[in-house]
Amino acid sequence: MNHDIPESVSQGGYGAYDEENRRIQEVSNELQRLCRLHEKESGDGKANGTRFEIEQRAAEQFAKDAGIWIPMDDVFDLGSPGPSGNENDTYVSESTIYKVNNLLNSGGICKLLDKILLHNLIFPNTAYRLHGFTGYDGRTIMPVLEQERICEAKPATQIMIDTYMSALGFEKNGESGRFSNNDFVVWDVVPRNVLVDKDGDMYVIDAEIAKL
Repeated sequence: MNHDIPESVSQGGYGAYDEENRRIQEVSNELQRLCRLHEKESGDGKANGTRFEIEQRAAEQFAKDAGIWIPMDDVFDLGSPGPSGNENDTYVSESTIYKVNNLLNSGGICKLLDKILLHNLIFPNTAYRLHGFTGYDGRTIMPVLEQERICEAKPATQIMIDTYMSALGFEKNGESGRFSNNDFVVWDVVPRNVLVDKDGDMYVIDAEIAKL
């Protein structure tokens, strides 16, 4: 997958996240390799399943082998339960928000990781890290993402958001909160997903992103 970034999107000062982005890409590549291996074995007469089921088992195997498996009963140790939405249950610590993603909106783990890479490239000041995977053995497996907690901030207004996205080289595209440039379309960039701090710095904490 090509993640070239337009020059108008500043990536300066976030080199520390380059390594994490490479790690996320490597995890995605490995899960896809395990899925292909399973599908080949299935073609040789072994039990098959849907692509989602195959990916789930591959993620469980990978997480346990890599030491990033979090038993479901241990998820509450990440932090205090925070707001939950259609896609994420959140757990809040002093400096970090952990998001347990149920994959309802993503279509699978690898697709979610691709989206996370795009978010990190476009909005590096709110970059996600892959903390690990959780779930119950042999059942649904969910990625656990972490993001720096933005303290002393409030929801931005849509006018502020429009101005910020324009500064990143994006133009309005249809309904409120939807933007595009030559490479990406970004939507759901609305006040509930964007914070502004007392210094006027903007933080897009969540958005839907697709590469054109």
